[in-house]
Amino acid sequence: MKKIFTGLMIMIAGFFSVAAQPLKGMGKSDPEAKKILDAVSSKFKTLKTVQGKFSLKIENAAGKVLGVKTGNVFMKGNKYRISVTGQEIFSDGSNIWTLDKASKEVTISKIDPSANSLTPQKLFTNFYDKDFLYKLNGTTKSLSEIELTPIDKTKPFFKILLYVDKNSISTTKLFEKTGNKYTYSTTSLTANTIVPDATFIFDAKKYPGVEVVDLR
Repeated sequence: MKKIFTGLMIMIAGFFSVAAQPLKGMGKSDPEAKKILDAVSSKFKTLKTVQGKFSLKIENAAGKVLGVKTGNVFMKGNKYRISVTGQEIFSDGSNIWTLDKASKEVTISKIDPSANSLTPQKLFTNFYDKDFLYKLNGTTKSLSEIELTPIDKTKPFFKILLYVDKNSISTTKLFEKTGNKYTYSTTSLTANTIVPDATFIFDAKKYPGVEVVDLR
């Protein structure tokens, strides 16, 4: 692919590269924050399907907005589909199709079960236990702010803020060491609706003229 799949996948990749175990002297996580994060994870695991709309804002160190994207996400078990302007990712749990509409190219890759694969589902489940120290900064009405610090200090970011409302993550802010900030906000979330399995498979007939690069 000629382009990286936007800041959303940068965020996910930053979350889930190599999992690290807590080191001596790194401190302990806040048990109150863990209760909230565990509740988010438990709630998500009960959902059969999820449909959501999101926005992603990228700002530089001076606070200037570098870009804003909106999109949709579908999840069902280990399947998912992410759509933003000009780009889409499909996964049926075994394969991943990454489509760049501008270049009219789709890349197909096989999921390695032994690898720490990147999926949007991981944003809502217990990703936090091995990779981060976390603390509860405060709660206003139903909204809780949780700060996560990566255990692996070689990561390109130094802090993540999660905003949790009624056991759902409404906003995620990632702060890079370069000063850039990524703000991912869920604008709507609908659970347990009927989502056909075909939703998660790239159908070449619907995208005439697209070049297929099969890396499997």
